[in-house]
Amino acid sequence: MSLGFWNNLSPKGKRIITIALIFVAITITTGLALLTPVTHQQAVDTDNEINKTVQALQAHDSLLTGIFGNNFFLTMIMFIPFIGPVMGFIIFYNTGVVLESEAIALGYPPSLAFATLFLLPIIWLEFIAYSTAMAASIWLSARMFQGSFRHELINTAKFVALCAVILLVSAVIETAIISAT
Repeated sequence: MSLGFWNNLSPKGKRIITIALIFVAITITTGLALLTPVTHQQAVDTDNEINKTVQALQAHDSLLTGIFGNNFFLTMIMFIPFIGPVMGFIIFYNTGVVLESEAIALGYPPSLAFATLFLLPIIWLEFIAYSTAMAASIWLSARMFQGSFRHELINTAKFVALCAVILLVSAVIETAIISAT
């Protein structure tokens, strides 16, 4: 991709490409994390912890708010200028290890479990929101150096609202799926 191509893009086009590239990068990061060595006991322990958390949230009728709150909190971390994308990649690595652990505990190949997640809208919605947050962080960081921080802060606020809506829709779907099982 030449710099001329990038310079000829509209600001909206640059943002879309940035979000798409980050989406690919976090998907790869999560997938590579599946290669982390995890013992069967570690996998079972992780699975048990997740199940306890889900059951506790269900017992208090707070599964939807728990899912949304966790995902929105992580997204807000990813919006932080300079360090948000770094934290995001750490979060996605850890997510991959948790997904691997869940798959091992349930007796499925981790790569198959990860791939099947893409059959549901949840991972698409969440990864779009996370990619948007990380891209907004990059743009906000760049604008700090260019002197147009205030204008970019308005754009960032719009992206925070967009991510909140996306994550709420995702949390509703995820809650419905969990509650149905």
